[in-house]
Amino acid sequence: MLVEVEAAQPRPRPSQARLACWILFVGLIAAVNYAARFAGGSGAGSGGVSHQEVYSYSTFAGGTIVYAVWLGIVLLIVIDRFDLLALRLPRGWGRALGLALAAVLAIFLWEAVVSYIPLPQSPGNEQGITNVHWEPAHAGAFAANFVLFAVIAPFVEELTFRGAGQSLLRFLGRVPSILLVGVAFGLAHGLVEALLVLVPFGIALAWLRDRTGSVLPGMLVHAIFNGAALAVIVVR
Repeated sequence: MLVEVEAAQPRPRPSQARLACWILFVGLIAAVNYAARFAGGSGAGSGGVSHQEVYSYSTFAGGTIVYAVWLGIVLLIVIDRFDLLALRLPRGWGRALGLALAAVLAIFLWEAVVSYIPLPQSPGNEQGITNVHWEPAHAGAFAANFVLFAVIAPFVEELTFRGAGQSLLRFLGRVPSILLVGVAFGLAHGLVEALLVLVPFGIALAWLRDRTGSVLPGMLVHAIFNGAALAVIVVR
């Protein structure tokens, strides 16, 4: 599925059935996560990490199964049109890395701005990003969950939103598709205060996908942020 970027050529407009299925699927993810959020639990894609979860192999097993099913549904939506996933090399890695760095800096800057906004609950706490003491005895489980949150989750979520979603919404125009994908990404996490960070984060990754023609740079940025967040909670 990983191919070089081909010269621009006309592509048939994705069917409305694919778009409807994608909207239904993302809406279902959001509904499940919001239901879990207001019930006091953690949903399939909310990203919350408690002390018990980060040191549990069951978190890795359960999360991997969820993301495997998630990926399978996305692949069914784009079946026979895997080009919609944009899983290909970017238009020049040097330029792509430069744009990725710009996205990272913009996201960090925005997070700093949001940290000064008085909210009932900080976006980090709402996502479950709180201090978890390092426990060497559970290093194996932590490593497994690091792979889940910093590798598997970014891979599947980028294919879902900046891949299939952005391609299916592209007929609306570049800017509308970027904005809508960012909003959908934020809502899919089932959070409230954290939308102030998640939506701009999703928009930045959608912008990066648009400028590079590939989901790979976004996967890298997404992985860095998830991995850094997970690492910080056990060292600070």
